[in-house]
Amino acid sequence: MRTSTRTILLAAAFAFAILCAVAQNPSSPGPTPKAHVLVLGTFHMANPGRDVFNLQVDDMKAPKRQAEIAAFVENLKTFRPTKIAVEAPLGDDKTNQHYRDYLAGKYELTANEVDQVAFRLAKEMGLKQVYPIDIMGDFPYEAVADFAKKNGKEQLMNDIVSVAPRELEKESNILKNGTVTDLFLHINAEEQVREGNALYMGMARFAGNGEYPGPDLMAAWYRRNARIFANLRNLMDSPDDRVLVIYGAGHAYWLQRNVLDSDDLALEKLADYVH
Repeated sequence: MRTSTRTILLAAAFAFAILCAVAQNPSSPGPTPKAHVLVLGTFHMANPGRDVFNLQVDDMKAPKRQAEIAAFVENLKTFRPTKIAVEAPLGDDKTNQHYRDYLAGKYELTANEVDQVAFRLAKEMGLKQVYPIDIMGDFPYEAVADFAKKNGKEQLMNDIVSVAPRELEKESNILKNGTVTDLFLHINAEEQVREGNALYMGMARFAGNGEYPGPDLMAAWYRRNARIFANLRNLMDSPDDRVLVIYGAGHAYWLQRNVLDSDDLALEKLADYVH
């Protein structure tokens, strides 16, 4: 059935009138409020050695480093977090028991970044708890290395992974010659976060003849980060939430990306709060 020109004009005029009425009505709804998230990629201050490549750090409990951490936490306070999510096992109350003991003066902080940054900041902000959101996952690195060896791609593998120790050496020098804040700002710079994920993307080159060990590693890594992000979402229940997420720097790219791709979340930048 053909639509008359008169009907089209009337419909257009009606739509225009509605738009004008909404624009002129001060009570019309504005942009949807968004909860704010700041992802703090961190180095492991206690140097636990759980990663494939690990940064060697000096004693974070030495007086010089303690003063630097205190200054860093003081800057983080300007973000005004209402909740702090940390890299500790989901559902394990051990972390919060330590935090409660810390508030009661019965727990001495270890060198771990959860203690040194999250506990200190949570206490300063008057928060009653922190939120463990970690979930472990597979990381089938050996399958990729075996594939590279069988298919003449060992040099390619070496070229890709050699980026990691070079970056760790750079970070070590920053820490040696600068402050804890200097290292945090470097780790969380936008280009640095992107480069940190590039190593994982390079794994896509290890596939062929019906085998996909590289893409499988990429999928396993994203699967873990997607689950961590789901745990983060589960602790957020208001657009007034301001959540600081403290996680190993390798996770920063996907956690930030997932926040950016969420319509109801706003991603904050460390450099806007720490100088």
